[in-house]
Amino acid sequence: MTSLSVNINKIATLRNARGGNTPNLLEHANNIIRFGADGITVHPRPDERHITYNDVRDLKNISVELNIEGNPKEKSFIDLVLETRPDQVTLVPDEKGQLTSDHGWDTIKEKDFLTQTIDLFSNANIRTSLFVDADEKLIKAAQNTGAKRIELYTENYAKNYSKNPQKAIDPYLKAAKVAREVGLEMNAGHDLNLENLSFFTANIPDLKEVSIGHALISDALNYGMENTVNLYLRSLKI
Repeated sequence: MTSLSVNINKIATLRNARGGNTPNLLEHANNIIRFGADGITVHPRPDERHITYNDVRDLKNISVELNIEGNPKEKSFIDLVLETRPDQVTLVPDEKGQLTSDHGWDTIKEKDFLTQTIDLFSNANIRTSLFVDADEKLIKAAQNTGAKRIELYTENYAKNYSKNPQKAIDPYLKAAKVAREVGLEMNAGHDLNLENLSFFTANIPDLKEVSIGHALISDALNYGMENTVNLYLRSLKI
């Protein structure tokens, strides 16, 4: 079954709005794990507007897979990953001050940089995943960087799902086929939710992991965190 990694950035955003330590990020991460999540994802940014670097240090010994997302063009990010040694690092080409991730890597143009960075993390026994659009040529090129996985950027799927689910997922089916052919494992994330998740994972059943944050934390306001985590886990089983 596809693993559920819960992105807890939004819990940190709420805490940072008032300062102090309420809500307690580590406590909520451990609760989410206790409720059945397979992993925790964090995406620290240079301005530390939600997840801070110290948050990542506090989370490094959690009992499930830790996935750290970020832009490796920031030396401080590379240093943090090498210090905390997560199970997985997901490389995302965010710009400074960017509100949220909105595009994947140009794995052709950035091949040399990505290869060097992935070598650095591989030597530290950290699995690397590349955030990519559902573009067949860029997925083929991702294989040449030494990455073990890609994370399919799913905003376009989510945006178009309600209009025509099959049309929305078609580019991802083609992308997944290419990934299999070149030997890349697959994750997925961005705007996946209770409405569109089951259809996506049913059509791409060999996904290793989905990373879900904003929708899941928002749903928890209505349904409670334990119930929400289990609703998402059930969606992955359908």
